[in-house]
Amino acid sequence: MLIIPAIDLKDGHCVRLKQGLMADATVFSEDPGAMARQWIKQGARRLHLVDLNGAFAGKPVNETAIKAITDAVGTDIPVQLGGGIRDLETIERYLDDGITYVIIGTAAVKNPGFLHEACDAFPGHIMVGLDAKDGKVAVDGWSKVTGHDVVDLAKKFEGYGVEAIIYTDIGRDGMLSGVNIDATVRLARELTIPVIASGGITNLDDIKALCQVEAEGIMGAITGRAIYEGTLDFVAAQKMADELGKQ
Repeated sequence: MLIIPAIDLKDGHCVRLKQGLMADATVFSEDPGAMARQWIKQGARRLHLVDLNGAFAGKPVNETAIKAITDAVGTDIPVQLGGGIRDLETIERYLDDGITYVIIGTAAVKNPGFLHEACDAFPGHIMVGLDAKDGKVAVDGWSKVTGHDVVDLAKKFEGYGVEAIIYTDIGRDGMLSGVNIDATVRLARELTIPVIASGGITNLDDIKALCQVEAEGIMGAITGRAIYEGTLDFVAAQKMADELGKQ
């Protein structure tokens, strides 16, 4: 299982939010490129980027910081990016800049036709981010909970040809309150494409719990606040995931 460091970008800086609240941001670094290099040095095999301003604005905002990261990473590891991606031109630009996977979130829910077009135009490069609360999908930076069932939507998008589903339990994200294993497994069991878990990872116990259900179709786990605040040692987490994966 991949342990994937998150780099959340706000106003060009690396930050973490609590439950998606822009007003509740902690700045961890003012040099996104250096932050990316730090995680690669520690053995990261993939990075997860979020343009937070872009997610709220509905268009790219932190492109300079994103380019600094892709320049720093080069072709060393894949980089996945979400936040404010609403048209094919933006996807093409990001892929040209060195992003490997583009994550479509709100736009996938509100405009499935766009997601379908993106999967057709850029096969192998499109993921969907589904953020849910009590099994229902949330959109617009988590400010609105829809009536859509997360499993139903994920199955529909699987049919379009997305690479993976990134599943976030928004009640737990950034709260260091543990992963919602049951909900993540329930989703993964319904799909043939992989699921990447996100939200609530706190310590090695969470990594162990996820590794125990990896066979259900969970290929990775995104972690942010825990590795920045030190409740999770990234190197130890990836080592544990590798060792449990061999058993």
